[in-house]
Amino acid sequence: MTTENSHVDAPELAVTRWFNTDANPSLADLRGEVVVIEAFQMLCPGCVSHGIPQSQRIQQNFGDDVTLLGLHTVFEHHDAMTPVSLEAFLHEYRITFPVGVDAHTSGVTTPVTMGRYRLRGTPSLVVIDRAGKLRVNAFGHVEDLTVGAALARLIDEPCP
Repeated sequence: MTTENSHVDAPELAVTRWFNTDANPSLADLRGEVVVIEAFQMLCPGCVSHGIPQSQRIQQNFGDDVTLLGLHTVFEHHDAMTPVSLEAFLHEYRITFPVGVDAHTSGVTTPVTMGRYRLRGTPSLVVIDRAGKLRVNAFGHVEDLTVGAALARLIDEPCP
């Protein structure tokens, strides 16, 4: 798991549409909370077999101690992974945490938030501390125990 410099502010999310929430969550509004972002694509085998189930376990085990957000960050197969398809996917996989659709810039392959965070692909796990600092930016499979330990440390840190 890659741990980032804790002095780097987490970039704001660029989301065109949210699912599973009536709000439009922003990192500025979530300051004071430990935020976990699961960046995924619904046609990504690693996301379906590992990233999303791990996020659901985070939601079940940490509850209100963390704010869990999904980020559907599509950098391939755009025609297959539309918001309509995503809505069906979220229902089928019983994903109840808020999920945002990463914005795109015309002519640029990499989605906006994916680029801001320099994500290498999906699944990616991002963790932001209560001060809004980027603390974890991990690509691929990360063991649950490693993630749980990192989250427990951040939850126990005093609020800024």
